[in-house]
Amino acid sequence: MSQVAGVAIPDAEVAPPPVRGAGLLRRSLRLWRTRIGVALVGIIVLVAIVGPYIAPYGPSTPVGVPNSNPGGKAVLGTDYLGQDVLSRLLYGGRSILVMAVLATALGLVAGTAIGLAAAYSRNALDDTLMRGMDVIMALPQIMLALVAVAIIGPHAWVIVAAIGLTTAPRIARVTRGAAQPVVERDFIACSEAMGVPRWRILSGELLPNILGPLMVEASLRLTYSIALIASLAFLGLAPDPNGANWGTMINENQTVLPVQPWGAVAPIIAIALLTLGTGLIGDGIARTAAGIDRARGEE
Repeated sequence: MSQVAGVAIPDAEVAPPPVRGAGLLRRSLRLWRTRIGVALVGIIVLVAIVGPYIAPYGPSTPVGVPNSNPGGKAVLGTDYLGQDVLSRLLYGGRSILVMAVLATALGLVAGTAIGLAAAYSRNALDDTLMRGMDVIMALPQIMLALVAVAIIGPHAWVIVAAIGLTTAPRIARVTRGAAQPVVERDFIACSEAMGVPRWRILSGELLPNILGPLMVEASLRLTYSIALIASLAFLGLAPDPNGANWGTMINENQTVLPVQPWGAVAPIIAIALLTLGTGLIGDGIARTAAGIDRARGEE
């Protein structure tokens, strides 16, 4: 039995204390799904970082007959221009990863700031901010990204900004929903009564108490950012249309799938493993924050 406010409550009814920040990450790593996700993401990130240094050829170096099968000089065969598929695969992940991380970070910062301001204001500002977010969320992300790229051009910063700013409303929604119950708690009122600056309440009191949902949402948005950037590259809107890019590789080699599938299948597998890994990490963090499989994960 436990004592809460002088009342005896069975231990089973006492909720565990919330796990936040680094502690949440450590606890989530006790789950196998999180470990598998970290392993998959780690492998892909390692390939993207080290790949250009260990690639047998340059990304645009012809090494044989176009669309040749694996073997000889080309371990995974050659693409439609006779370039080494393995080399282009090793070169092609860095740009997608960097842009996806930057876009997610931009969306996370902007969305968190908007969501915290909306939750804390509790007045017309809340409605104004959220209705603006609803308008952006009503439009498909890829459509807004295509419009931005069509107007300005397929520059890396345009793609990052377009995806990041269209990601922000979704993060703002999650932030507001998680922060609203915290705003009504007594320690927020005490901080206000003591004259603590608003920015310090938002960053020092509200934000640490909603890190769990934010971390889950960040991993989910990273997954979507990877898919969107690869989709834009598949449509021929990569920053460097002639460079090695997993999405570009799929587009270039889709017509020769029956003859030499590895030019398209290899980058598809890489993108699938990356998105699967980030999804497993997010699921592990979500389960840990909610207390699901906590005892099983600690065994």
